[in-house]
Amino acid sequence: AHDLEKKMVRQMILEDGKRIDGRSFDEIRPIECVVGLLPRVHGSALFTRGETQAMALTTLGTEQDEQRIETLYGNIFRSFILHYNFPPYSVGEAKRLSGPGRRDIGHGALARRALLPVMPDKEEFGYCIRVVSEILESNGSSSMATVCGGCLSLMDAGVPIKDSVAGVAMGLVSDGDKVAVLSDIIGDEDHYGDMDFKVTGTRDGITALQMDIKIDGITREILQKALEQAKEGRIHILDQMNKAILKPRHELSEYAPTITTIQIKPEKVRILIGPGGKTIKEITNASGSRINVDDEGKVSIASTDKESADIAINMIKEILQEAEVGKLYMGKVVKIMDFGAFVEIFPGTDGLVHISQLDRERVNKVTDILNEGDEVLVKVLEVNDDGKIRLSRKAALGESLDNV
Repeated sequence: AHDLEKKMVRQMILEDGKRIDGRSFDEIRPIECVVGLLPRVHGSALFTRGETQAMALTTLGTEQDEQRIETLYGNIFRSFILHYNFPPYSVGEAKRLSGPGRRDIGHGALARRALLPVMPDKEEFGYCIRVVSEILESNGSSSMATVCGGCLSLMDAGVPIKDSVAGVAMGLVSDGDKVAVLSDIIGDEDHYGDMDFKVTGTRDGITALQMDIKIDGITREILQKALEQAKEGRIHILDQMNKAILKPRHELSEYAPTITTIQIKPEKVRILIGPGGKTIKEITNASGSRINVDDEGKVSIASTDKESADIAINMIKEILQEAEVGKLYMGKVVKIMDFGAFVEIFPGTDGLVHISQLDRERVNKVTDILNEGDEVLVKVLEVNDDGKIRLSRKAALGESLDNV
C-alpha cells in the first residue's frame, strides 16, 4: 500500500502536474499571522500556514539568564536562545511528553541560525532573548513556521531586529528528465519526494539553508530553480507577515525588565561585590532588582520599574562614592584608639580623626568626646595616595550639613 501510494503521488505530480492538495508547484498554502495574543508574556505570535501552526513566545532576561555552553576551549555564553517543542498532539498522537530529541534540537538550531543574522548587537540591546516555539499542529515544515513565528514574536516584544525573516521548505520529485520543484511541501510530499530543502531569509538575501536529499545529488539547474522559487515564496510569506506587524514595537512590554547601565571604576568592582557577594546581595534585596557587574566596571541593573532601579543606583553611588577634601560628612564612630577615632563616613569607607582634631580644646582621652556608635559631623582634611583619609571634628564645629 505504501509503495502504491508513493507511485501514485509521484505520478500525479510528474505526469498530471497536480499536487496532493491541488496546489500549483509554486503555490504557498494560506497564511494567517496574529501577534500579541498572550497579554502577560513579553512578546507572542501565532503563525499558521495550511495545517502547520506554531505559537512563538519571546521572553527578555538579563545577562544572568544567558545560556552557558561548555566547549573544549572553555565556556561560551549565548544571549539569544531558541527552543523548539514538538508535542505529540501536534500530529494527532497520544504519546507521553518527553524531553527534546535530536530532531527538536536540530530544528531549534536551524531556526536560531535563520534569525541570528538580524539580531541586534549586545551593545545595542543588552537583554538575553529567549524564543520558545510550541508547535500546535504540523503537516510539513514546522521549523520554517518557527522561523516566521519567532520573527513575529521578536518584533512584538520590541526587539530591534534588523529585518523580517521568513522560511519555506522546498521539495523535489524527479524521474529521469522529469523534474518538479515544489514550494511549501506538506508531510506526504516530504515523505514521498526526493528532497527537503529549507531556505530562510529576508527580502534581500538568505540567512540559513538546510538540505536533505534521498537521491545521489541534484544539478545546478535544479538548485537554481529551487532557490529562485524559494525567494518568490519567501517574499509572499513576508508580505503576509508584515500585514500583522511591519517593524519592531518602539516600546518593550510593561512586564519586561528595564535594564539600566552605569559605569564604575574597575578597581571599585571588588568593593561593590563585597566579601562573598554580600554587598551586591544587600543591594539586590533592598531594591528588588537584579544586578550584574563585569570586570571592566560595567554595571547592569534589571528591574521591573524605575523606582527599583533608582534605589539600586543610589545605593551603588553611596557605597562607591569617594571622599572629597573640604567636604562635610555625617559619620559613625566604628573604632576607638588611644590616638584617635575611626569614623565611617559612608558604607565601606572610614577615616581617622586624630585626638588633636577632636576639639578646639586639649583632649586627654578620646572617650571624653566620642564613643563607638556615636554619630559625628566631620570634615575631610586630606586623602593621601594610599587612599587613607584624615578627618577632623574640630574643623566641622559650628557647621552643619544644611549649610553645605
